[in-house]
Amino acid sequence: MSKVQIDNSFLYDKIKLRMNNLPEKDSINVLDCFAGNGTIWKYIKNHCNKKINILSIDKKQLSGIYLKGDNLKFLQSIDLNKFDVIDLDAYGVPYQQLKFIFKNYKNHHCSIFITFIQSLMGGLPLGLLEDIGYSKKMIRKIPTLFYKNGLEKMKLFLAQNGVREIKIRSFNNKYYIFFKL
Repeated sequence: MSKVQIDNSFLYDKIKLRMNNLPEKDSINVLDCFAGNGTIWKYIKNHCNKKINILSIDKKQLSGIYLKGDNLKFLQSIDLNKFDVIDLDAYGVPYQQLKFIFKNYKNHHCSIFITFIQSLMGGLPLGLLEDIGYSKKMIRKIPTLFYKNGLEKMKLFLAQNGVREIKIRSFNNKYYIFFKL
């Protein structure tokens, strides 16, 4: 029987990482890019002493008020400077979203939460591998060689983009990461 990915796997770890790393402000603006039903941020909103304003984005048809569609397209049309927190709780690797943020908002100071999930020999985004120095030719020759140690490759990508400190909670091959821009 195969495991099916469901929204908010390991919810406790995701919430704990966020609760322990909220910005030191009374009012926080959150951009939740893979919002689903909003369980994580609804919980935080109801269990902390801060005012949490959430703008949610998801591709799925959900109830409530949110932006429906591709979060990368929305990222390109929203002023991210208005957000104290950007949450990228993806089912895989939110490489494109991070690349956009690093390219366009290097001087913005905010907290970023990402979920990095790689199956045992699962692929990594080609762009991420190229950004850290591997050529397409190398990757095509032996792709599985370059998919090993995915977390270390993600850390290298983050470091190349100015991230000097991260906090991680993990379970198996699921990594919940926090850093400041």
